[in-house]
Amino acid sequence: MVMAAGLGRRMRPLTASQPKPMVRVAGKPLIDHALDRIAEAGIARAIVNVHYFADVLEAHLKERASPEIRVSDEREMLLETGGGMVHALPHLPDPFFSLNSDNIWLDGPRDAFRDLSACWDASRMDALLLLVPHQRAINFSGPGDFHMDAGGQLQRRAPGRIAPFIFTGIQIVSHRLLRDAPGGKFSTNVLWDRALGEGRLHGAAFTGQWFEVGTPEAIRPTEDALILG
Repeated sequence: MVMAAGLGRRMRPLTASQPKPMVRVAGKPLIDHALDRIAEAGIARAIVNVHYFADVLEAHLKERASPEIRVSDEREMLLETGGGMVHALPHLPDPFFSLNSDNIWLDGPRDAFRDLSACWDASRMDALLLLVPHQRAINFSGPGDFHMDAGGQLQRRAPGRIAPFIFTGIQIVSHRLLRDAPGGKFSTNVLWDRALGEGRLHGAAFTGQWFEVGTPEAIRPTEDALILG
């Protein structure tokens, strides 16, 4: 599942007349960076949710040959990450990959999806998050998101502290994570918190480089790094 329904407020003014996934970086829309990686990894189908400038995004998606794309329509209500997953659940395998449509990354020895798949264990995990250390997170200046122990179990960063790992926006999600989910719009964080309490939220360290492209100012440094790299 590719999360593409958000309002893209941090990317204004570029999102005043288009959805954030259509903002161009290094010659192509952000969402095509993600979909190209999906196709290269041999993933046959992607579910893409739409809300903001939905017609623009849907028209663009129809032009792609691969992967096969099915739209999850959130025109009536933006459901956020957790609600978006629940809305699309009838069309999602168990488990499924989920990623943000504004993700740009350079793979290491293995692609990001194989990095995750190699660590996935359904008997111990409800979700497996692809994490990157600060030195591999280009344009990122925040305090980080998670601590990870030797077995991959996660703890959230404490307030006022720094955590060594940043969530890339890419994860494997089991249908079990979405059980008894709230109705309507809600964040995946609600379900992560439950999984954390049950010891079933895990992480895997990414072997490549990940780019934070959340603002217009991040576009040029990202393009420069992609050219070099």
